[in-house]
Amino acid sequence: MPYVNIKVTREGGPDGLGPTAAEKRELIEGVTDLLEQVLHKNPATTFVVIDEVPLDNWGMDRKQVSDIRRSSTAR
Repeated sequence: MPYVNIKVTREGGPDGLGPTAAEKRELIEGVTDLLEQVLHKNPATTFVVIDEVPLDNWGMDRKQVSDIRRSSTAR
């Protein structure tokens, strides 16, 4: 019973709100297919969860990604 958790920042997509419903559907189908093909897992018992994280809640190199994005576009 695989459980896959995909975390993405809430950017891109329509109005910068994250992946579209169609993109999420494609991720879920693709990950499920991959687990079935490679590990022979049953799609009926494969769980895929997509978490959208606001840029202020995602950090790297001691900075919020929202600040990193702002500084990279200011150049």
